[in-house]
Amino acid sequence: MANRGLGMVYGGGQVGLMGVTADAVLAAGGEVHGVIPRALASKEIAHHGLTELYVVHTMHERKAMMVSLGGGFVALPGGLGTLEELFEVITGAQLGYHAKPIGILDVDGFYGPYRAMLDHCVGEGFVSAPDLDLTVMVSLSAP
Repeated sequence: MANRGLGMVYGGGQVGLMGVTADAVLAAGGEVHGVIPRALASKEIAHHGLTELYVVHTMHERKAMMVSLGGGFVALPGGLGTLEELFEVITGAQLGYHAKPIGILDVDGFYGPYRAMLDHCVGEGFVSAPDLDLTVMVSLSAP
């Protein structure tokens, strides 16, 4: 990201895959902006070495600020929060609230069940097939 002149906006923690990614972007000379709710600042161990750390009141404010600051979205393997944020940005694109690119990094097939669920939703008529094109999924194997 840093080599391409791209900054990073993320949830503001120093742990997990996103913390490692933030550290790598910073080490390469890139800018990293974190957005974390006050209640999670100590629980997630807020990253205080960022270019900018925004502390907000609620998760809703966090997500709105991240969407506002970001030029696009990339989902790494993650838990419920990652999935919730991914679905929110996809729904925002579906409804025309933004036209920012959405990528999914499918490491070692992590997102295979997610894609199968969406294919099932299309088959059942709950999701339109063209809506699956709102994201780009890239598969890779972990080193």
